[in-house]
Amino acid sequence: MTFDFDITTYHKLNVIDTCSIWNIISCPRIYSATIDALCYFSFTEYVHYECLFKKRSNSTPKELQNKLKKEIEQKRFMKINLSIDDLQDISLLQNRKNLGMGELSSIALAKKTNQVFFTDDRKARKLGEEILGKEKIQTTPRLVGAFFYQRILADDDLNIIIEQHQKSLNSTWGDLTQFFREIYTTSIQRRALNSIVNENNKNSKT
Repeated sequence: MTFDFDITTYHKLNVIDTCSIWNIISCPRIYSATIDALCYFSFTEYVHYECLFKKRSNSTPKELQNKLKKEIEQKRFMKINLSIDDLQDISLLQNRKNLGMGELSSIALAKKTNQVFFTDDRKARKLGEEILGKEKIQTTPRLVGAFFYQRILADDDLNIIIEQHQKSLNSTWGDLTQFFREIYTTSIQRRALNSIVNENNKNSKT
């Protein structure tokens, strides 16, 4: 599979939506890698409400909610309030796409703060690309791919990530297993190709 972004780099500062929070928090290996990589996440009041207070038919396990609360205390996740003007921007966005307030408010906050919008929702990602540009969008698989490329994650971590992801899988968040496999393969291929190019360049100078 060909990815239309630079798989070798990642963004450290992100405005993240609800589903992506759970995709990261529910997989200990991914989350520990984000800490090693010095990644930080901000979120809106709407996302905070969706994560910790909103009643759902398919509810989030309490242990994950407690873990998120702990990470908020550690300031690796930070809530940022929106202004009246920001809310007006959201109302304009809401007329364009059938998305929830969590995703829309996240796009508005990313635009306001000139940060990256972190989402694993396909519709939200497309709207984010329209509003912010492709270079301002990040997903969990993209982050994982960059971690493999930069060796923040080891090759053996792939099976651990997939096992942890599937164990905590919630139908609301979506199954990312296929994307993890594909981006891992792309990452190691790119890493191998770059090693060959660097070696050839080195030999040409000697």
